[in-house]
Amino acid sequence: MLPTKNSLSENVRQKVIKLLQDRLAVSVDLMQQLKQAHWNVKGPNFIALHQLFDQIHEKIEINTDSLAERIAQLGGLPEGTCHAVSQATSLPEYPLTSTEESDHIEALTTAMAMYGKLMRDGIEKAEALGDPGSADICVEIALNADKSLWLIESHSPTSRVQVTKTYRSTVATAHQ
Repeated sequence: MLPTKNSLSENVRQKVIKLLQDRLAVSVDLMQQLKQAHWNVKGPNFIALHQLFDQIHEKIEINTDSLAERIAQLGGLPEGTCHAVSQATSLPEYPLTSTEESDHIEALTTAMAMYGKLMRDGIEKAEALGDPGSADICVEIALNADKSLWLIESHSPTSRVQVTKTYRSTVATAHQ
């Protein structure tokens, strides 16, 4: 660890750095998964998904930078190289041969849900360690993850089928 006058104890800082480093690896992996989908998605909703994946990537990049900077603030050295991330991420490997919209939606919603869960877990752990600053970063990221998950899920074929069924049921009931 690098020296700092941060008032958190060295023991707390070491534990929080480890926690944030785990979240950083997942963030970098998720960013790259979003780019993989952005580059390779094909189908009738291409432009909407292509743009959506890029917009979410930009938000995750900001979140990733927040995590890395917090690690540095606590005296740690953020590890964001491809090699370090590939060894540390807990997200499932992205299917590299996918082109279908539904495949990308499925892979990204799975990854995004895990990301949000890990960030919520990070909130609890950072608070338990006595670092509300790191907990706040995880809160912001968890909220962004939930919104991104919702946006991607809204493009799911399953979601559209359910909305159509609900609408038809409502219309049928109204006409009775």
